[in-house]
Amino acid sequence: FGLSSFREGQAEIIERLLTGKNALAIFPTGGGKSLCYQLPAVLLPDLTLVVSPLLALMREQVDSLNALGISAARLDSTQDAAAYRDVVAKLRRQEIDILYVAPERLFNERFRELLRSLKLSLLAIDEA
Repeated sequence: FGLSSFREGQAEIIERLLTGKNALAIFPTGGGKSLCYQLPAVLLPDLTLVVSPLLALMREQVDSLNALGISAARLDSTQDAAAYRDVVAKLRRQEIDILYVAPERLFNERFRELLRSLKLSLLAIDEA
């Protein structure tokens, strides 16, 4: 991730998640919450699902992660059907480490069916 050290609280949160424990991280805006689930996401064996209500933040996070060589994707209402199908195909082939979705996506039965077919290592609620 190009960082030389952790910010206060990050290492403890990451350690909890890597040992399979739950964690609640309340940091100020720009305080480093994203690293608390992004680093475990690349170290854990299966998909990390991130629920975030901010579409612009999702796009920014996915672009930044992809630039670092981390396989991240998003499913949101701004994507067309072809983009949706492409992400779903990659999920099924286990080619994505981190998937970002908006909260309302969880109300979609087709998406919940997809989730049931995937292996999840971590669920993160960002910007709750």
